[in-house]
Amino acid sequence: MSWPARRDEARLAAAMLTRLPVGRIAAAPPLARAAWAFPLVGLLPGLAGWAVFAALGGPVGAWAACLAGVLVTGGLHHDGLADFADGMGGGRDRAHVLEIMRDSRIGSYGVLALVLAVGLVAASVGAAEPGPWPFLFVGVASRLAMLAAMVAMPPARADGMGRLGAGARGIWPGAVLATALAAVTGPVALAMAVAAAAAALVLARLAARRIGGQTGDVLGAVQQGAEIAAWVTFATLAG
Repeated sequence: MSWPARRDEARLAAAMLTRLPVGRIAAAPPLARAAWAFPLVGLLPGLAGWAVFAALGGPVGAWAACLAGVLVTGGLHHDGLADFADGMGGGRDRAHVLEIMRDSRIGSYGVLALVLAVGLVAASVGAAEPGPWPFLFVGVASRLAMLAAMVAMPPARADGMGRLGAGARGIWPGAVLATALAAVTGPVALAMAVAAAAAALVLARLAARRIGGQTGDVLGAVQQGAEIAAWVTFATLAG
């Protein structure tokens, strides 16, 4: 695969997972071929979060760092988490869960999930006062967990992001980058990775049991669950 093709795939991944301008892609590749770059895109909200936190510091900086991440991604994964929580919390059966998750309105489970998600991350960042490497590691590792769920789980419906699929070989670029970032983050990164993987596995198994696979909302919830677990672990061990 040529460098221009890989570059366009990475740009397409950034266009899909962020609100940042990537320019016009003359011959856009299929989105499934860009999935390998999803973990790499995690560098962007990670860098934005660290820059804001470094500038402000303290509790205000921690909340502002969360806001920076939301602005970069457009709240894409948070939206998935909210829909996932509403569906899993309020759905009677598979069809009803999928129907709720597709509804653009947010319910009480979704609101509570968002409050807890943002609050836990902000509290963890404010308590631990991390440097740039944990921000980048969490950004990449949480999206690597999302990609792994996409690879390992069948799509739960015939349309939407979950149907894209991704080859197992596409995991390697993100895995290599996450490993490099873990090395510079320090020994605590291993515990963060274990916690992130455990949270992602719990959410993935819940989705498999309730709806038989993954959707875009499931993937968003997996990313958020991995991110929260990693930050709480970092704050507990390094704060």
